[in-house]
Amino acid sequence: MKKIIIFLVSIVLFGCQHKQVDNKIVNIYSKRHYQVDKDLFKKFEEEHNIKVNIVKANSDELIERIKTEGKNCPADLLITVDAGKLYKAANENLLTKINTKEINADIKEELLDKNSFWLPITYRARIIAYNPKKVNIDELSTYEDLTNEKWKNRILVRTSSNAYNQALLSSLVAHHGEEFALKWSNNLVDNFAREPKGNDRDQVRAIVANISDIAIVNSYYIGLLQSSSDSLDKKTGESVKVFFPNQAKNERGTHINISGVGLLKNSPNKDNALKFMKFITSEYAQEYYTNNSFEYPVNKNVKPSALIAKWGDFKIDHLDLNELGIKRKKAVEIFEKSRWN
Repeated sequence: MKKIIIFLVSIVLFGCQHKQVDNKIVNIYSKRHYQVDKDLFKKFEEEHNIKVNIVKANSDELIERIKTEGKNCPADLLITVDAGKLYKAANENLLTKINTKEINADIKEELLDKNSFWLPITYRARIIAYNPKKVNIDELSTYEDLTNEKWKNRILVRTSSNAYNQALLSSLVAHHGEEFALKWSNNLVDNFAREPKGNDRDQVRAIVANISDIAIVNSYYIGLLQSSSDSLDKKTGESVKVFFPNQAKNERGTHINISGVGLLKNSPNKDNALKFMKFITSEYAQEYYTNNSFEYPVNKNVKPSALIAKWGDFKIDHLDLNELGIKRKKAVEIFEKSRWN
């Protein structure tokens, strides 16, 4: 019912049957749902005198909507929290190529789309949160090692339908192949402390509740907990430590994913959309993101917030992020074959 209401409201806002061409607006379909985005959208409106209209839904729903609306689609930009979904949109011919250097020459090269269809906004690491009272940091090493028998009944993680887990498995397919990924998924299930449920913050809460010892979560959730105005959540976040997997000299680095934005092929307000892309990757916006959502900045001139910087620097996996989309179908099939529900 909630999604139906959102879509009905968006019809009123966007005038779904006709493109809304206006030099004072930009229309965005977005998966993101954070206050930090609302704040930055308001700042953009104030600086550029351009109204930001937003429709929120999950990425697959937004992509299907864009396809259905076709040339009458009123949206200018698609924002997702997964490079794999941006790859999907580009692969279905919904996005147009952009000149990333003209938009912002200071974006970290390793985070850019090699095909120039999308732009990263922020990135996050898929890390291991652990209870330092029960886990010696020397026990931790790689994602691959999480299937080791020493982790029997000690691992917490979300369901296999979660996009973050699908992206992680997609990266394992890309690095090791399908057979390895299936074996890894099945063996990891043997080490689960409980049936997968809840969001990433719930996994951390379960560690503090002594349900288990380690959890696979996104880095920014630890930041959100540690900075929370809720004293219990803050204590929860401060009770765990952060470990970045696959950091040894001969290892590939920690798996990351991005929030990103793509310019729609049929964008009716292209110039405004490009102005928005420049703004959202600017030093101002990037500093606001990292200090409030605790994601990592994509602008090389912006440092991570002091809160997340204390976790230390880490080597990122330089896998082409489009592989998270290319290998997604196979990753989902592997989850369906494995015992990870």
